[in-house]
Formats: sequence, C-alpha cells, structure tokens
Amino acid sequence: MSMPVLVEASSNDLVRLGRAARAGWLVLGVALAAIGFVGIFVPLLPTTDFLLLALPCFARSSPRLEAWLLNHPRYGPSLRAWRTERAVPRHAKIAACVGMAVGFGMFWLHIRPGLLVSITVAAFMLFWAVWIVRRPEPGVSR
Repeated sequence: MSMPVLVEASSNDLVRLGRAARAGWLVLGVALAAIGFVGIFVPLLPTTDFLLLALPCFARSSPRLEAWLLNHPRYGPSLRAWRTERAVPRHAKIAACVGMAVGFGMFWLHIRPGLLVSITVAAFMLFWAVWIVRRPEPGVSR
C-alpha cells in the first residue's frame, strides 16, 4: 500500500501537520495513562500494560511526560526493564498469571460457557501466560 504524497504543501502546513500529530500522540498517551491509573483501583485492569502503551506515545509527543513515566518510583523500573531488555520482573509474572487464572475462574463461574468456548479461552490465556513466564527477568543475562 503506497503512502499518500503531499503535493505543494507549504512549510506552515507541514509544521501544523507535525503539531497535529504530536497533539494526537499526546492525547492518546494521556488517555492510555489515565486508563492505567484507573487500573490501580479496578481489579483485573492492568496498570503497567497501559503505561507501556502510553510510553511510545509520550516519546513522540512529550519528552517530559516520557521521562516522568520512566522515572516514576513505582512503575519506572518495570517500564525501563521492558524498554531496554524486554524483561518482566518475577513479581509481575506471578501477578499476571494469578490475574489470568482468577479472571478465567470468574469467567467460567459467571458465564458458564460451553466446553469449546472454555477450552478456547483457556488455551488463549495459557498461551499468553507461557509467553510472559518465558520473558527474561531484568538484569538476568540470557
């Protein structure tokens, strides 16, 4: 698929386009960070995942907010470990697996899905649990 080409655009149009793109990234980053903040208080809504999604948005729009996230006392170490090593701390692996197990249990008890749906959802969650567990831990050489 080819990219659209700007024809005869003035420099002011390009500057505005850049500003608009930065504003869009900023709005998306703030929205993702806000959802992550809500996740602090709502069980089974992941906080770090949404902050990981907000981080590249802030990298494209606000170096100050990106630095704030990376230097945050609680979430900064996990975000830096993911960014530099694609690593997940052990406590986060345990929390993710326990959260998925509890989520599946709640799903199974409240929805009462059929066997095929249960197996499909369990297989999906098991796939991601294995993927998370196999990620390296921060500071551990491969």
